[in-house]
Amino acid sequence: MRRMSEIVRDQKPLTFSPRTTVKHACHSMSERRVGAVLVTDKENRLLGIFTGRDAVCRVLAEGKDPAETTLGEVMTPAPCTMAPTGSAIDALRLMHDGGFRHVPVVADGKVVGVVSHGDFRGLETARLDEETGLWERI
Repeated sequence: MRRMSEIVRDQKPLTFSPRTTVKHACHSMSERRVGAVLVTDKENRLLGIFTGRDAVCRVLAEGKDPAETTLGEVMTPAPCTMAPTGSAIDALRLMHDGGFRHVPVVADGKVVGVVSHGDFRGLETARLDEETGLWERI
């Protein structure tokens, strides 16, 4: 079973300060073709996460101006995280149980990467499906 450290080994996640505008973050997300950015302080400690879902639900649906709204205003603060020693199936369970698609990976209080549901292979997702099916039958 793969560990988070294998998945985020050479990753350079998008990180921004809470003062970054939503417009700038969304532009960067589009360029990099990612669904989330991590909001960090100057020491690279995780403050929150901002996703495409946040852009739709917390910015556009509420009529906020993306050029004026900052990530700090609309991010999900203190998101669930995983350590690099965590397994792929643990990340999938966390996402499934929490109803989200991205999990920041943090070591010693610092961001080292982020994983999304799409990072996992068929075997890993098949195992989660099997586990979920077992729990539903109990």
